[in-house]
Amino acid sequence: MTQASPARTRQLQELVDALGEDKVITNPATIDNYRWDRANDPDAGTSMAVVRATSAEDVQTTLRFAASGRIPVVARGAGSGLSGGSSAVDGGIILSTEKMRDIEIDPLTRIAVVQPGAFNSEVKVAAAEHGLWYPPDPSSVEFCSIGGNIATNAGGLCCVKYGVTADYVLGMKVVLADGRQVELGGPRLKDVAGLDLTQLFVGSEGTLGVITEVTLRLVPAQRPPTTLVAAFATLDESTKTILDVASTMRPSMLEFMDNLTINAVEDATGMGLDREAAAMLIIQSDEPAEYAAEEIAKIELLCAEHNATEVFYTSDPEEAEAIIVARRMAIPAIEQKGTLLLEDVGVPLPSLGELVRGIEQISKNEDVMIAVIAHAGDGNTHPLLVFDPMVEDQKQRAHRAYGQVMDLAVRLGGTITGEHGVGRLKRPWLVDSIGEDALELNHRIKMALDPNNILNPGAMFDPAMIVGEDPH
Repeated sequence: MTQASPARTRQLQELVDALGEDKVITNPATIDNYRWDRANDPDAGTSMAVVRATSAEDVQTTLRFAASGRIPVVARGAGSGLSGGSSAVDGGIILSTEKMRDIEIDPLTRIAVVQPGAFNSEVKVAAAEHGLWYPPDPSSVEFCSIGGNIATNAGGLCCVKYGVTADYVLGMKVVLADGRQVELGGPRLKDVAGLDLTQLFVGSEGTLGVITEVTLRLVPAQRPPTTLVAAFATLDESTKTILDVASTMRPSMLEFMDNLTINAVEDATGMGLDREAAAMLIIQSDEPAEYAAEEIAKIELLCAEHNATEVFYTSDPEEAEAIIVARRMAIPAIEQKGTLLLEDVGVPLPSLGELVRGIEQISKNEDVMIAVIAHAGDGNTHPLLVFDPMVEDQKQRAHRAYGQVMDLAVRLGGTITGEHGVGRLKRPWLVDSIGEDALELNHRIKMALDPNNILNPGAMFDPAMIVGEDPH
């Protein structure tokens, strides 16, 4: 644990004086609650303070203070991240936007103007009051924040048809490392004036600036979907079905759960899932009723052609929601089995079968439990590695397997992260994923916007590779 120096303590008092004692938290017990996100990064540091901002002006004041003393600042929303992207830094400041929750809906232009602390689900509810819909829907939809979704370009269950967060961000206000706030984009569907800086900040994981407001595109409310569930005796039969479905139609959801996941969810819910199945697919069509029936019939036929052991579909909203809840329960259910290392690798869709089989082999080779769930329609998988942190050999094997899964994805032409972000846990593999030249270009952009590397240092980029003075 790093203690603030007397000089730093005096500096911090300036921040308290500027923001007020109610916004600057220095109580060690409370600070400790902000050290980790859901990745539980074992190397997380200890901040000297937490700022609970309530406005853009609070964010500006904090960053001007930090810039003057070259103090690290880690922006944090709901803390639901899965890659260590909001892990605390020793001697730094956690800048929480959890209290910035305003949402304004303009039904005429179909936009939402949202502060970063608002939950994804809250935006959906606000949009629904006007017959509109915000499609991005991570499994953590009920407790993840819009700011965090933008920081990692989150996807979710409907992204196979409706796209990811980036597809709905029209503009934002963002505070830079020196405390200036800039407005990028806005409520315009077409705008090519200047470089597309709005999208530069999407997926930047808090390393380039702190978002204080975002303008989101909304669409008409989704039609009630028809939901199909299919079980398979082998992984190959399930992944071949995925390819056939994805290549001939565009379902609004195409999700995958392997046997370990099915059993963990069944343990948690008692829904009557087939414990013997090697894999289960959850597929939805939200086309108009007559077209949905036709699409589901085609999907059912493809499942039969690939020897599905069971196929069930429903248009009943309550039955469908129960199925989706089971899918969203996957990570919490697996968490009941032990400590997790959560992967987020993606591959071109034709390589999905090879990825899933390769993960199965890594699991056997390293003797580590790896459950796999996937947004299968776009090749984004979430291997969940389970281990006991108190057993050193098991811990080492799990971490070794973690790297092997990423190496496998890269060999298959894929990526080390599709929607969770690089954070700190995946940083060592970034160069293999994007290449040395692209990484060097990333470093240039980082340096141009944050020359003293005070914004989330250690996330995504190795601090030693960022030219300039390391703030910690």
